[in-house]
Amino acid sequence: MIAKLSTPRATLSLIVLLVWAVMVSAMKKEDFKTCSQSGFCQRNRAYADEVLSHGNDFYSPYTLLQDTIQFNQDNTKGSHIKADIENTDTKVIFTLDVTLLQDNTARVQVNEKSPLRPRYADHARYTLQQDPTAVNPLKLDKNTKTGAVTLTLDDSRKLVITSQPFKMDFMVNDVPIISLNDRGFFNFEHLRTKDTHTPKMIKQTNSEGVMEEKEAESEGSMWEETFKTWTDPKPNGPESIGLDISFHGFSHVYGIPEHASSLSLKETRGGDNAYTDPYRLYNTDVFEYALDSPTSLYGAVPFMIAHRKDISAGVFWMNPSETWVDITKDRSDQKNGIHKILDFGKKGGDGDRTTTQTHWISEAGVLDLFVFFGPTVKDVLRQYTGLTGAPAMPQMFAIGYHQCRWNYINEKDVLDVDSKFDDNDFPYDVIWLDIEYTDEKKYFTWDQAKFPNPIDMEMKLDHKGRQLVVIIDPHIKRAHNYRTCDEAIKEKHFVQQPSGGDYEAWCWPGQSSWIDFFNPNAREWWKKQLSFEKFDGTRENVHLWNDMNEPAIFNGPEITMQKEMIHHDNWEHRVLHNLYSLLSHGTSSDGMRERTSIQKRPFVLARGFYSGVQRYGPVWTGDNMANWESLTYSNPMVLTNGMGGVPFSGSDIPGFFNNPSSELLVRWYQNGIFHPFFRGHAHIDTKRREPYLVDEPYRTITRAAIRQRYALLPYWYTLFYNTYQDGTPISRPMFVEFPQDENLFATEDQFMVGEAIMVKPVTAEGATTTDVYFAGDQPWYDMETHERTLHTGFKTVDAPLEKIPVYYRGGFIIPRRERIRRSSSAMKLDPFTLVIALDRKSNAQGTLYIDDGETYDFQQGSYAHTAFNYNRGTLSCASLHHDLNSSSATTFAEAMKQLRIERIHILGIKKTPSRIQLVSDNNEAHSLAFDYDDTKASLTIRDPAASVTQCGWSIVVE
Repeated sequence: MIAKLSTPRATLSLIVLLVWAVMVSAMKKEDFKTCSQSGFCQRNRAYADEVLSHGNDFYSPYTLLQDTIQFNQDNTKGSHIKADIENTDTKVIFTLDVTLLQDNTARVQVNEKSPLRPRYADHARYTLQQDPTAVNPLKLDKNTKTGAVTLTLDDSRKLVITSQPFKMDFMVNDVPIISLNDRGFFNFEHLRTKDTHTPKMIKQTNSEGVMEEKEAESEGSMWEETFKTWTDPKPNGPESIGLDISFHGFSHVYGIPEHASSLSLKETRGGDNAYTDPYRLYNTDVFEYALDSPTSLYGAVPFMIAHRKDISAGVFWMNPSETWVDITKDRSDQKNGIHKILDFGKKGGDGDRTTTQTHWISEAGVLDLFVFFGPTVKDVLRQYTGLTGAPAMPQMFAIGYHQCRWNYINEKDVLDVDSKFDDNDFPYDVIWLDIEYTDEKKYFTWDQAKFPNPIDMEMKLDHKGRQLVVIIDPHIKRAHNYRTCDEAIKEKHFVQQPSGGDYEAWCWPGQSSWIDFFNPNAREWWKKQLSFEKFDGTRENVHLWNDMNEPAIFNGPEITMQKEMIHHDNWEHRVLHNLYSLLSHGTSSDGMRERTSIQKRPFVLARGFYSGVQRYGPVWTGDNMANWESLTYSNPMVLTNGMGGVPFSGSDIPGFFNNPSSELLVRWYQNGIFHPFFRGHAHIDTKRREPYLVDEPYRTITRAAIRQRYALLPYWYTLFYNTYQDGTPISRPMFVEFPQDENLFATEDQFMVGEAIMVKPVTAEGATTTDVYFAGDQPWYDMETHERTLHTGFKTVDAPLEKIPVYYRGGFIIPRRERIRRSSSAMKLDPFTLVIALDRKSNAQGTLYIDDGETYDFQQGSYAHTAFNYNRGTLSCASLHHDLNSSSATTFAEAMKQLRIERIHILGIKKTPSRIQLVSDNNEAHSLAFDYDDTKASLTIRDPAASVTQCGWSIVVE
């Protein structure tokens, strides 16, 4: 209670730091649950084991009642297949609703027909961008003998619903690619009272050799569960959902972030190098998290993609409660019917196709599942983000370099760091403030002794085109005469205890309460707190960091909120835990956008996240370690985020905890410049490690890496626009671009940035060479030397400390800005360099996207989107604008017509040209100066002065 909080400031701060120090030192695996310690996970795993123990003698008790099948068709709203499902063991009835959606997608929903009380099914309003658009099937068939229903989507795709036992097969060319309940693990725990519950009994021999019946061990966790010192009362009893989902013929599945694990997800129940626990999806605050582990981290996105040479497919298990996912691979020589279909036509039926079998288990809610037919990875990601929302288009500064530590101690410190970046010729865009800038950890306040004139500090940064990010967490200090706390208490904006009254626990400020972002009034109130009027001392170049939003609670079970706490509309925290981070992030993002009359794209970084987070802003991989192993795992973690529909992510560079060696610092910067979110960050106990502080030659090498990021900003910004359009990750696994090459399906130590750049980070201490896999049949060009490689497969390349192996892909044109500036805003009117990396037929293509870099005017057409094409000696451009003749498009193009090409590098050109001419749209031609390097087969054209926003010209190489 507030009355207890008369502790002096210094003492209170010491207590919080001591609590945190104890947590850090004790942060071990035993502080977090395993499946065997999570009652509902243990029960569903045991059920799966029981099913498997019966072999072919087991039949799932869930049956589709044929006389209840209804086909509701609406030519304007699409159609639904509805039916009842009976659990023949318990006689409980469930409802099935199957909907076909646009863009090769299907939705499957199952709920109790007459639940004891409503189950939580309101997640879609927060997770989905809008209501999905249903479509009618091409054809509907019902087999009167078997009761099977077949929905035909098009000439190649079908959905077959089997009645007894209930099963669903998603077919392509009459071959199943995804099946639901084909192993019989479907288990829907209906709501009941303890008095009406019939416990499961097992027979066993007692110590005297007498056979007796006793309650199964799993019964003990149904109504109450204890973990360490916490007891979860579970007032609603058991309510979990389990379902097996098989990906037929797929050896690799990806996604379900966030884990410090491999890109291609590992098995969890047997198999080579397998985990012993399922992948867990439950947002938690994990200090110094374990690597190579299925343990849950800060984010939870229950979206999985399967890929093989001929097709990709995906599933989205839309459930925000605690979820576990088991993964096994079926390599059995004994073929079932599906395996025989898959092997049909293969020589000898060699059976080399592996089926990935998954088992999804959620604690509460309803079954709400989307299946994506693909057929490519890019299609699946477009289908998923079409439902959960397009990735946000960031402001230009957001993709520059961010400098952060816990903490810059005062205004002088901030401005001193800012000046030293300039003094040492390091570009950067954003400096950050951690929790110490506040008055006693009271958010929306400033420590007046340390930050007496924040507006003046922000104006000085703004004068250089730089931004400030400050941290605001979702916990509010319980304190007298603290406006934010007083208002939240009065207006009932905090999460509640089951017995009534505000929930209170410990975080950075000491005793705190947590905003209930499920309360619409609380969300509106929170947005207003971010206004310039409420958050005094801020201006337009101040942005936001939402940390600890899992939510993190120092004295809570598993460092988070007790599941029995109550949110708006009387929902338990257990049913919506993972959604909390999404709503906190989204509300902050909305508030930052709405604080100005001319709205600007908000920048809000969040640590906790859930499906749909891509709509709001970036995330990062959390509190990592400054060691080589953490550097290595940063790549599959960022790639997995992208495959989970979260493209804007990165890691703390060069590791949050501990002090990196100079070599590690350099290698991590060289790696980080090719992640979408690029931020240096450090723990409060680390030595200062701003990149200008490192000794030579490390300082010069790090500076060169950061400058490389800035030179490529036009390419990065274009990629962000592309992912805003279609959801394709920016930093993406190699197989996304080379989907037929099975050698790449598990590759995680090199990756693509867009279509045109391949990166092989060096993540081993002392390495001076590395092995690069050159995919495809087109040449690759070293980004630094422009040397051409025609090799296919692995090749050992030099990688001394000053070099990271990065290659342009033959057949692509990459826009750059080469002039050295101190921030991205200073580059706004700089000319462009085009790098044309020719394919074997001397062709290449690429795009450039430009807008004002900050507002939403691009959505009304104020942008330029230009396609460049080089075809056997002629470079031309054309507009990709959706409405080129609109007034907004023409006005923008005219305003930016001075943006020109100042240099062109053509790589892979076979001989010295006789002349090069710029031909204007009225056929006037004039010669251009050039240099040719026959040792590298590269050509440089100097200052053609062609516009990048107004096309009609061509450059002819003769």
